[in-house]
Amino acid sequence: MSAFDLVIRNARIVDGTGSPWFRGDLGVEGHRIAWVGHLPPSISAPKVIDAKDRILCPGFIDIHTHSDFLLLRDSSATEKLRQGVTTQGIGQCGFSPAPLLSEENIALLDQYAGFIKAGSTPEWNWRSFGEWLDVLERLPLGTNIAAFFGHGTLRIAVMGFDARTPQKDELDRMKDLAAQSMEEGAFGMTSGLVYPPGVYSQCDEIVALCEIVAARNGLYESHMRSESDHVVESVAETVRVAELSNIPVQISHHKAAGRRNWGKVHETLRLVEEARNRGLDVTVNQYPYTAASTTLRSILPPWVHEGGLAKSLERLGDMTTRRRILQEILEESSWENYLLRCGGAQGITVLSSPRLPEYEGKNLEEVGAAFGKHPIDAAMDLIVANKGEDTACYDMMSEEDVRTVLRHPRVMVASDSIPGAPGARTHPRTQGTNPRILGRYVREEKVLSLENALWKMTGFPAARLGLSRKGILRPGMDADLVLFDPDTVLDGASYADPLRPPRGIDYVIVNGDLAVAEGNVTGTRSGKVLRKESTSA
Repeated sequence: MSAFDLVIRNARIVDGTGSPWFRGDLGVEGHRIAWVGHLPPSISAPKVIDAKDRILCPGFIDIHTHSDFLLLRDSSATEKLRQGVTTQGIGQCGFSPAPLLSEENIALLDQYAGFIKAGSTPEWNWRSFGEWLDVLERLPLGTNIAAFFGHGTLRIAVMGFDARTPQKDELDRMKDLAAQSMEEGAFGMTSGLVYPPGVYSQCDEIVALCEIVAARNGLYESHMRSESDHVVESVAETVRVAELSNIPVQISHHKAAGRRNWGKVHETLRLVEEARNRGLDVTVNQYPYTAASTTLRSILPPWVHEGGLAKSLERLGDMTTRRRILQEILEESSWENYLLRCGGAQGITVLSSPRLPEYEGKNLEEVGAAFGKHPIDAAMDLIVANKGEDTACYDMMSEEDVRTVLRHPRVMVASDSIPGAPGARTHPRTQGTNPRILGRYVREEKVLSLENALWKMTGFPAARLGLSRKGILRPGMDADLVLFDPDTVLDGASYADPLRPPRGIDYVIVNGDLAVAEGNVTGTRSGKVLRKESTSA
């Protein structure tokens, strides 16, 4: 038997396939798993960890995060490692840092992406998707990175924030950028059809681009057109994209937003099952919270965003236009109206407000009282003051729906985390998603079995991304591992205190190296940029 660099003994092994746990040992040689089973007592290694009957499983794969720009400021991924995440999927909800074209459209993307820039100041010293990955490869990464390109980014590159259908030559240019991005290592395309400029697109545009992605073995992930009143129709549209372009699709952070829509997840999940029974490859991801989080600008009607952030701020500065906006927000439900879905201003809490931090943690009703204005008028003041670099929390889902979606066999776990600038408030999902699943929904509420929950975090997302060496504990697989205590693991982050780390995650190993030891981040950075291998002819 060959020598090992690391041995973990006396573990309860959950291998990531959904199979029952078993007691055993694991040996690591270099960056790979070399042994899973029982090792003779005589076998030693430079590093031996006694698991003491704790759970040993594959590293968690968080398939949906917004860590893109954070990596440029802080590539350590500390908040991910502390909760056992060893691989992140970036480029979500239609927004990715590449591909880029003109300086003018780079400026549009830079301005709009303010709410996910996490305090970074990108140099934008890349243009193609491959060059973006090259930038990431030069960073000392704490986790592995699997990157998607965003449909919104393609649109901004080719046609800015124009609220119209692309002309043939514009669509052809987007298709060329999609093909090039896939050839350079993208795992697929994501869309944010509630956000500008994705909100201005039609289904046939998405299908045309997905045909390019499908021909290169990619995945389509969608923040759908509606997660509220038209959530059923939006799932049907996503299924239609799968059918027309012959592409595997994933519904992002699935929910039914707004009290009057609670319970619709039973119908949407039925549509997913019916699609799969017809041979369509449709899956879902979800975070385990009843509040969403995104930019405060999501309360604004779609037309306000046309032309980009500067035009939006200009409209908010005009009192006549502002009165029109306020009236539409209070009355309109034909678009994804976040105010109405949250039941009013009390349901929206400011998270990050870098230029007016005194309002962080306050709901819009409280902000309005402080400003001496209508809450929505005050919110527009915050948007203008922060120049788009703000985030908010939207309380609009039911706990019963969260459990229903989580139980479904086609649903995997993903955080949808939006990291903040240093010291800024975030949604607690940024710090606590995976331990919350294991502590609350496995141990305390028994919504899932331990093995099923871990499959939803490991083997399932690995298979979805086509990561043939990750997500399962087998000899020859990458040594991305988590050792945790099932009796104590729990999220520490809350809405009131979102930066508290979790507990019970004792060891995290990335590509064979200790990233977390005895609950402490070691500073070792062994993450890699993962490039999807295109299978186009």
